[in-house]
Parts: sequence; C-alpha cells; structure tokens
Amino acid sequence: MLDETIITEIPPRYSGYGRRGEQVQVPIIGTPAKRVIPGALNIRTGAVVLLITEPWDQQTHQAFLHMIRDYWKGWHMVLFEDRGSPPTADDRLALAATRHIEVRLWPVATPELNAMDHLWRQVKHDVLSNRATTSIDASADAACQYILGLSRRERLKKAGVLSDHFWLMI
Repeated sequence: MLDETIITEIPPRYSGYGRRGEQVQVPIIGTPAKRVIPGALNIRTGAVVLLITEPWDQQTHQAFLHMIRDYWKGWHMVLFEDRGSPPTADDRLALAATRHIEVRLWPVATPELNAMDHLWRQVKHDVLSNRATTSIDASADAACQYILGLSRRERLKKAGVLSDHFWLMI
C-alpha cells in the first residue's frame, strides 16, 4: 500500500494546556518549507520503503515506483494508492505496467482503507506533534526513523493490518 505524507515546519497540534475558558495562543513560526515522504508498506511482511523528497510530482512518483520494484524484485505486486494527481497520471500507469506492478486506486476520500495512512497518522501523533521543529529535514528524518525503528510486526499492528476488522483478507 502506498501513501505519502507532508511534513511542514509547523507541527501538528493534538493537545495543549491553558487556563479553562481562555483561548490558547499558538505562535506560527518558520517558513512554508515542506518535505513529502512517500511510503510503501508490504501488508504481508511489514517491510517498508520510504523516500524523502521536496517535490511530489510525476517524476518523483515514477522514481519511487522504480525504488519499490527494485526492493521487491521478483514479487507479484499489487499496489493500492490514492487518486492524487501524480498517481493517476497516464505516464505513471504505463510505467507501472512496464515494471509489472498492478495498480488499484482507492475510492475517493477513503483514507481509512489505506494501512500506510494509518502509519503516517501514528508518526504525526507520536513523533511530530506538539514539538518545536528544529529543521524540516530533521523532522522528515525523525518520521522515517520512527517507522524504520519499528519491527515489521509493530508496523503491521500500528497500520491496522493485524486487526480482525482489516478489510483486505491476506
């Protein structure tokens, strides 16, 4: 399953403290810099491939397809991904076919089906939220290190694949 997340210099806020009845002020600092991290999760083994990039366009998406095909060389691949503009580009679909990757596109607005999306949610909550950003690259690296530091079984558990209610029978 493939999904990407965007890391910005403004961390996600999940909680904060303030006096009851008073609005908590949150300073917004930094630049609008961002990094995009596409990730592909093998829902059978828990293996993952990650890439940190600035642009997320057709070229970087195609480069990522090459990366995952090289990593899982010899595997029959069915790749589930969303309908964002890089993934649905005709050239990308043609490249996937030449790399022997079957592509299945998610229905619109269904992130709950994507196991990789669940992993990104954990990263943003456990690693990036409510903390000052020292640098955009350090935050992107911390996000990747968190996922890579998990065991394969932990990745599958946090992604919801090991749940009795996971939608795809594997």
